[in-house]
Amino acid sequence: MTTETRTQPAKSSRQALTVLLTSVANFMVTLDALVVVTALPSIHRSLGGGIATLQWTLTAYTMSFGAGIVTAAELGDRFGRRRVYLTGLTTFTAASAMCALAPSAGLLIGFRVLQGLGAACVMPLGMTLLTSAFPPQRRGAIVGIWQGVAGLAVASGPLVGGALTQGASWHWIFWVNVPVGVVAAIGARYHLKESHGPRSRLDLPALLLVTVGVALLIWGVVSGGQDGWGATANVTGIATGLVALAGFVYREATTPQPMIPLSLFANRTFSSVVGTQFLMSASIYAAAFITSEFFQLGLGNSPLTAGLKFLPWTATPLIFAPPAGILFDRVGARVLVVPGLAMQAGGFAWIVALAANHSGYASYIVPFVIAGIGISLSMPCVAAAGLSAAPHSLLGKAAGTINTLQQFGAVFGVAIVTAVFNAHGSLASPAGVTSGFKPALGVAAGLSLLGAVTALAMRSGNRGLVNSAASSVPGRDVEALSGLVDVASGS
Repeated sequence: MTTETRTQPAKSSRQALTVLLTSVANFMVTLDALVVVTALPSIHRSLGGGIATLQWTLTAYTMSFGAGIVTAAELGDRFGRRRVYLTGLTTFTAASAMCALAPSAGLLIGFRVLQGLGAACVMPLGMTLLTSAFPPQRRGAIVGIWQGVAGLAVASGPLVGGALTQGASWHWIFWVNVPVGVVAAIGARYHLKESHGPRSRLDLPALLLVTVGVALLIWGVVSGGQDGWGATANVTGIATGLVALAGFVYREATTPQPMIPLSLFANRTFSSVVGTQFLMSASIYAAAFITSEFFQLGLGNSPLTAGLKFLPWTATPLIFAPPAGILFDRVGARVLVVPGLAMQAGGFAWIVALAANHSGYASYIVPFVIAGIGISLSMPCVAAAGLSAAPHSLLGKAAGTINTLQQFGAVFGVAIVTAVFNAHGSLASPAGVTSGFKPALGVAAGLSLLGAVTALAMRSGNRGLVNSAASSVPGRDVEALSGLVDVASGS
């Protein structure tokens, strides 16, 4: 028996444990993006505050999450991905306990910001640690599992939040994170393998520009959906954010060691992935948010019942996302993502028609399943295509960029459908909720369809993805990538 044969079971066990540990943490931080939705009325009764307070309780987490991702990925490359990942996981767990103990709405919002900063370290670095543990030819299947878990967490957030709030109290949507986070942190400390990215100089001006720019843009989108898009504070925030991001792009184009090499965007597939990820996330979060309001306030369902009604949509990622990842390894992303997002758009459009005719819930099951299968085909393939289009040495930066756009897309989608809802309906009556729900979900369908159009720019086939990445990155990255090409081709 050769040494390679003897070490193979140990390597496989380590890889399986890496999948388990990172997937559990991924589920936890992704779940917290929407688990608060069905708990907001209970939080309001306990801590007080108005509508603005409740909206910030929901969006403060996503805002800091999205604003911190690129910075966390850069710190992970420099100081160690496992080290920064573990710091983020510990921060998230401690902040969850603080949220559960918060005596006021203001402190709860502040602790939600801290939660989001912890999640910003866990999400991109968890994906990077996971993909680095596997060869490129298996990456699609592994990312399929990862994204299947994330998709389930996103869609099951209202169900979990409703069950915990109705069965115990709103505090338990945060307390439940504590034991899970402790176990995941211990496992990460002793079982995940440390890795580093390029040891580039830490660019503090770039870190400041991208963090402030993303934070202000997200704040502007949230405020626009709440106070009106023409409000002075909203316009100022968005304009300042755009100026800061323009300064960041200029900095990246002129510095010899950029945080995000702009050559990544010269790759057609990577640029398409970034746009598709944004639109796909906007569609998913928008639909989950507005449909939860429709079930509870339009149809009079309890939080738990509303969550249960999502199951035909929420169960499909767990079933179909892993096989979609395997198919990606064979056929590439475009042939799965384009029809997948089109299917989700069609499912949402069907639900809009059913709501207009006041149909019973049984008639919603088939379009929910169609939308769920569609997004299950798309989620793992978009992420895998983006990582396959980047060189191995830049996986952390590529994952950070993709995940930043995912979180920004989520906030953008919720803000847009909220604005559309307010223009066509109201929360004053079930009829008003239904009137606002139909055009709002129609917008979510349109975002999904636009994502399908954007995905047409992806290259077909995986070998083309890896080879094209080599042509789009400078000098030292080509050498590192050539090894991935050799492995992928079996040489």
